[in-house]
Amino acid sequence: MKTFTQSQLQAIADALGDTEHGLTGSEIAHLLATVKIIDTTPQMTKRHRLYNAFANEQNNRQMRTHIMAFIRKAMKPERFAREPERFEPMRLNLNRALAFAGLAVEASGALGSVEAAKTLSQATRRARELKSDLTSRGVHPDVLRFCREELLADNYFHAVLEAVKSVAEKIRQRTGLADDGAVLVDRAFGGDQPMLAINALASDSEKSEQRGFCNLVKGTFSMFRNTTAHAPRVHWQMSKVDAEDLFSMVSLMHRRIDAAIMLPRA
Repeated sequence: MKTFTQSQLQAIADALGDTEHGLTGSEIAHLLATVKIIDTTPQMTKRHRLYNAFANEQNNRQMRTHIMAFIRKAMKPERFAREPERFEPMRLNLNRALAFAGLAVEASGALGSVEAAKTLSQATRRARELKSDLTSRGVHPDVLRFCREELLADNYFHAVLEAVKSVAEKIRQRTGLADDGAVLVDRAFGGDQPMLAINALASDSEKSEQRGFCNLVKGTFSMFRNTTAHAPRVHWQMSKVDAEDLFSMVSLMHRRIDAAIMLPRA
């Protein structure tokens, strides 16, 4: 039977018991009871409490089955229905810990096998290589901010997702609107009198370009942001090449928004 090493157990417990993004004390108690792991030290801090419970469980049974069951139940997406913003930070922290055991929690919450990480520098190297490639492409500096190792620990999708979110934030900053998604884009760039114009709108060709840009941004939002918001079981396996191309597209959006003209309101 496979087991986790002591250091792997410690990393898993640290991720699940993280002060900012981890499980609450009551969640830990419930989940331990559900998978029949003895809560050996309930009075201790969350990280130590989980480590002691996991270590005791594995020492007694000489297998990691119940610990993996705990992870599966802890990471069920439906548990985060009321607080969806908790899911991805916890999943990313946990996947960094699980990487050395050759495991990863997918966006669906499923626990699957991956190629085991061998060094802590792998995610750092991935971030450095991506940033270098994008810099050589002349990608917008607001996009480069999302080439961080914590976003790239699982796959490239999360970095692209955060970069796409930054487009909406920039539109809100330029317009003062509080909307999001397609509504935000339509209010900012749509119609005969848009708030922001990417050209002079003096000809049919320029008006067509404006409509095309509006549709491009809305399509990107629909492809990434809406997919993860409404279909948590979708799991994207994104390659470095795809990520670079998508970063370039988001970079184009940032440059056009930066240069857009705020039209006077009637």
